[in-house]
Amino acid sequence: MRTELVSEPGDPNRPNEDFASVALPASGRGGAVIALDGVTPPDGPTGCPHSVPWFTARLGGALTELAVSLPDVPLTGALSRAITRTAEAHDEGCDLSHPRTPQATVVMARWSPSTVEYLVLSDSALLVEAPDGTVTPYLDDRLARLPRASLATDALIDAGLRNKEGGFFTAAADPAVARRAVTGVLPRSSVRTLVAMTDGATRWVEKFGEGDWGDCLTFVRKEGAQALVDRVRELERADAETRTYLRRSKTHDDATVVYAELEQVASSVGGTGSRQP
Repeated sequence: MRTELVSEPGDPNRPNEDFASVALPASGRGGAVIALDGVTPPDGPTGCPHSVPWFTARLGGALTELAVSLPDVPLTGALSRAITRTAEAHDEGCDLSHPRTPQATVVMARWSPSTVEYLVLSDSALLVEAPDGTVTPYLDDRLARLPRASLATDALIDAGLRNKEGGFFTAAADPAVARRAVTGVLPRSSVRTLVAMTDGATRWVEKFGEGDWGDCLTFVRKEGAQALVDRVRELERADAETRTYLRRSKTHDDATVVYAELEQVASSVGGTGSRQP
């Protein structure tokens, strides 16, 4: 199989708040791809001294380990356990109920010889290509559906719309949020390629309209994940003065692309489709 991972900070002078991993167990019978996008807090109190990179590194590390060490535990269970483990790593003085407590979006997929499971929480994306070339995006669009979606994410958080019914959901300190993710199980034979992307990379489609999701996956396969991020950076620089496409968004965002081209297996019947929020 072929895998590729690129994660680049939006500002070289600031730490990358994304996390990405590809896990390939020694058994050779499956694997997982994971991408997290840490939510950048505005200046001001966040309830504890821990940074977003501290949080995403621990949550992502726990998810990577649990996804492969507990193959019979659903991805929602793995995410719930990873959130709990990360919350326990905070200090006693950390106020994990603070609306700006470190948090992240989550996109992950795990495959075995018979199935491909997926989970998407908040505005990262997972692209799934079938053997016939059809590309299906799996998205959690609750943030985009909010009446005030044009506001910055931190403003929506301060408005009390994070992890609330009628709002949007991120992985922070409450393990119950895992049940709010978009999830599903597909037959392994129906999946040829997986691409996990944070929203700094999905700008290629969602902000700049360089193509649709199928075009995006084809671009990554042919040109590479780094080429997609490089093209996004070119478009961001061109838009920096006019703000035609980004408007309220920051000019550059951390951008992560994880590509996995799976080995083909014999066709089988099954799959539970998806569960939408």
